[in-house]
Amino acid sequence: MNLHAELKIALEAAAEPGRAAPMQAYMRDQFIFLGVPAPQRRMAAKGLLASLKGIDAATLLEHAQRLWQQPQREYQHVALDMLALHRRQLDVSHLPTLLALVRQRAWWDSVDGMAGIVGAVLQAERRRGGDVHAHMAEALRHDDFWLRRIAMLHQLGWRGDTDAGRLFDTALALAHEDEFFIRKAIGWALRDYARHAPETVAAFANAHRQRLSALSYREAMKHQPG
Repeated sequence: MNLHAELKIALEAAAEPGRAAPMQAYMRDQFIFLGVPAPQRRMAAKGLLASLKGIDAATLLEHAQRLWQQPQREYQHVALDMLALHRRQLDVSHLPTLLALVRQRAWWDSVDGMAGIVGAVLQAERRRGGDVHAHMAEALRHDDFWLRRIAMLHQLGWRGDTDAGRLFDTALALAHEDEFFIRKAIGWALRDYARHAPETVAAFANAHRQRLSALSYREAMKHQPG
């Protein structure tokens, strides 16, 4: 039996059909669901995904693409779990494939999950001395706002590895946009970095308060003292 057949059996066994409709409604009826809550999904797929240890990047991406084509949303979440678990198999040469994949059936859940995977790949490249942010330049200018959201969020959790100048430049480059998911991303990224450098973020947010949306500013300053 292959990975995908086994995943289907495991997920269907873990499904709670009564949860499917509320999960679908939460996603504004854009996707259908089996009705598997996240903890149960991870548990159901854990052993199968772990068995892929040592998988090569090409096969990993093939599995992800196949999972992405399944109609139920849980399969895209499993694909993201798989890519995150085996992220060390990926490098910057795989970013175009990852970004192309996430544009399919895009919504905040899959986009934010992929932002974390892209960020992990780029952080590893940064630690090797690579010019990582050049790889986000096209995403920042892309017509698809979901890719622009990834360009804003990819440094989440980087703390001391964060390129503050790039973070702030990206925030200002996107600050004029009316799209809620962009405004929220700006605030989220700034708030995340504020856990590492609160004074730096506060100084930036206050200096550019007129350019930042009220939502972005409020999110950026949410956990600032005073």
